Amino acid sequence: MASDQGRKALVVRGGWEGHSPVEATELFIPFLEKNGFEVRRADSPAPYADPSYMSGVDLIVQCYTMGTIAPEELKGLEAAIRAGTGMAGWHGGIADSYRNSSDYLHLIGGQFACHPGKHPDEREGTQADNFVPYTVNLLPEAAGHPITEGLADFDLVTEQYWVLTDDYIDVLATTTQRVRPWDPWHREVTSPALWTRQWGEGRIFVTTPGHSLDVLQHETVRTIIERGMLWASR
Repeated sequence: MASDQGRKALVVRGGWEGHSPVEATELFIPFLEKNGFEVRRADSPAPYADPSYMSGVDLIVQCYTMGTIAPEELKGLEAAIRAGTGMAGWHGGIADSYRNSSDYLHLIGGQFACHPGKHPDEREGTQADNFVPYTVNLLPEAAGHPITEGLADFDLVTEQYWVLTDDYIDVLATTTQRVRPWDPWHREVTSPALWTRQWGEGRIFVTTPGHSLDVLQHETVRTIIERGMLWASR
């Protein structure tokens, strides 16, 4: 993808510290700058409420797990995307943000529900209790998409997101929750692991892998996020 000079990116990071929002976003800021973005960092969604500023933002990169968003902030975010600002993010930083707002869920198109973990006897009370081996499966229709072109299925050992979604998303990759002897569900459940969404003139990009820095530095995950940010940008 060719780089364009003079674009503006807003990186909104914060919320639950377990996703290392500062360190995680700093992994990608040099890439944005290399591709001609002037980057502003914010530790809350407050900039969303400034319409004069948001009208000049080409890309929002959000890593803000849980937390809350004020009505005027959400209104500004939605208006900016509708007018052509792109939005990109990974894991809980975009798919588990602002649980107080059903309108935010509607905007993004998918919401974290759970991440089924290890056998109860193997759990030690740490985040690693939720790390399981799983595969991200690229869909055939994603073969020519700018985000996933040339990539193949890949395996991870980390949180496997079970997400609740609507059908107004374009799914590029999925992951399937198996049925294990201790699970209460009775058939496999396939969730989107990578999707895009058109909202007005804007593009939204979401990928669910990205719990920790090592996952974000996985070659395929990092490639998907870098491509996804460029694809989403105005």
